[in-house]
Amino acid sequence: MTQDYYDYYEESEDDAEQYAIRPNKTQLKKDIAELFVLGEKLSRISATQLATLTIPDAIQKAIREVSGMPLNSARKRLLKYIAGQLHKIDCDPIKESLAKLENKSVHAAREHHQVERWRDRLLAEGDKALTELLDEYPDVDRQYLRQLLRTAQKDLAASAPPRASRLLYRYLKTVLEGESHFDDAEDDEDIDADEQDDS
Repeated sequence: MTQDYYDYYEESEDDAEQYAIRPNKTQLKKDIAELFVLGEKLSRISATQLATLTIPDAIQKAIREVSGMPLNSARKRLLKYIAGQLHKIDCDPIKESLAKLENKSVHAAREHHQVERWRDRLLAEGDKALTELLDEYPDVDRQYLRQLLRTAQKDLAASAPPRASRLLYRYLKTVLEGESHFDDAEDDEDIDADEQDDS
């Protein structure tokens, strides 16, 4: 074989190596489609949550813009632009942070429903539900909880605004989160005043 052939063969190997590391078109389309979905997810979180993620300012700005847009072709174009920009950076940290935010949201929703169930049971069943709650959470302020429950039941019977019911919800939330205190002296005074007015 001539030297020309070897020179050509060596150049071809280099070309082959460059070709091998170039992304496959099908894979590229799949990656962009996944980043499009990621952009869609990012557009649904709050501006505060978005600010906690490590995303370049230009992409954050585009995400904030797309979050307020109606479902039309302009929105789709902007999401494609966002996907293209995300393709240029390492998105793994963004995906991890977003997954944590989503898990937190799911946990918060579950906790909210649990607190609502306890509050509704207390209002409907009274002492029976209260006994079960105290058995499960023995460190709660029993006197304060009974006071809140009595006032909430009176409000409910009188078709009054459910202020005490909201306070009951907030207190139950602190209990279920593992807190054994309720730092709102003003609300305590309001409840005390209601109790005195009723007596």
